[in-house]
Amino acid sequence: MDLGAVRTFVSVADTGQFQHTATEMAITQQAVSKRIAKLEGDLGVRLFTRTARGAQLTIDGQAFLPHARELLQVEQRATDSVRPGRRALRIDVINRRTAPATLLRDFHRGYPDLQLDVLVLDDSGVDVAIAAVRSGSIDASFRAVTIPARRLPDDIRAMRVVDEPHQLLTGPAHKLATAPAVTPADLVGHRIWIPGILPGTEWATYYNDLAAEFGLAIDPIGPNFGTEHLLDVLADSATLASLVGEQTRLLWPTHYDLRRIPLYDPTPVYPHSLIWHRDNSHPALATLHHHLASIRPRRFDTGIWMPAWATRQA
Repeated sequence: MDLGAVRTFVSVADTGQFQHTATEMAITQQAVSKRIAKLEGDLGVRLFTRTARGAQLTIDGQAFLPHARELLQVEQRATDSVRPGRRALRIDVINRRTAPATLLRDFHRGYPDLQLDVLVLDDSGVDVAIAAVRSGSIDASFRAVTIPARRLPDDIRAMRVVDEPHQLLTGPAHKLATAPAVTPADLVGHRIWIPGILPGTEWATYYNDLAAEFGLAIDPIGPNFGTEHLLDVLADSATLASLVGEQTRLLWPTHYDLRRIPLYDPTPVYPHSLIWHRDNSHPALATLHHHLASIRPRRFDTGIWMPAWATRQA
């Protein structure tokens, strides 16, 4: 199997756009299309359906994606095994749009010569991330840690690195769309739609605690077609809203006219931590620790809310 074509497939699956992949890989969009067509021919199935909003995975594409990622990971491990001292620092993030990904981009700009491999452990919670750190398949992970520090495995270390405020995301027709700011109490009775919340994960625990604290109706129901679909639905809805991190990077067409509205009194804050193995001696990991420690903690003008399990570990 052509691993270059597999890598192209994974990139299109992540970006949702052939042109974005072409830009990332410094090749033409026609070359991207040819690689995908060749891979589809080898497999005998269609991997993508093209729509006005980009490329969407078919059922076969969804089935192939985790195996494609595994192929690339095996290739990476094989390459690293014959390049002593040159292995990239492997860091897991929940999503490449979120605050930890922004931290890593800033880190890379500050240390461009360090090799960095940013991964996403699909459909996994903090327990899976800890297991991956312990096995050595990744060097570190950015996660919310719901486990008390005293109950973490003896060989695992965790450090809170960024507390990310939440914002309300609405379309222009929503009742709260014109508000300069809202409180959690203002959200009572409104449907907050966050598809893709996986039971048993740390973010499921966070949103369950948030809903219980303020009496919110947070709805995870429905298939998760990705961020673009969420934005599309919100743009046309007068009743649906969602919650997003303040540093989460989102792009949408101008005519969507979506609104990002600050929350205050109190501001719900999501606690991100860095998790690593105590015996990991990768030199870039020490540099990352130093970089994160040099960042001044965020000061909030109003009160904040975090779950009890987060405040105990602050």
